[in-house]
Amino acid sequence: MTKTIIQTDQAPAPVGPYNQAIVATGQFVFVAGQICLDPKTGTLVGEGDVVKQTIQVMANLNAILTAAGATFHDVVKTTVFLADMNDFAAMNAVYAKYFDEATAPARATVQVSRLPKDVLVEIDCIAVIEGTAG
Repeated sequence: MTKTIIQTDQAPAPVGPYNQAIVATGQFVFVAGQICLDPKTGTLVGEGDVVKQTIQVMANLNAILTAAGATFHDVVKTTVFLADMNDFAAMNAVYAKYFDEATAPARATVQVSRLPKDVLVEIDCIAVIEGTAG
């Protein structure tokens, strides 16, 4: 995979661990939105705690990326859905541990009126890897 970070001073600079844009070539992996479900028990992790929920969400994303032959380094785009934008800083502190700021993916973060099972955070991502489908 080739990945080129796009940065221009003609648009606002990122205010977190993400980049304005990524140009990538390779095989796309589209990961569905993940919430804080424990895959072994099927129960929610960290009720009422956005930090614990974000850690579980990132673990779930990592498991799916690994199964697809990808890593967080291959992620070119994420979307973060928050039940409350006041949780942004806490979520962002956890999220930043998974991405190097210099090569972090493009990202959108939005507050939504409700998430599945009334969780506080859901994240999806798109990764690009080398290779062929199969």
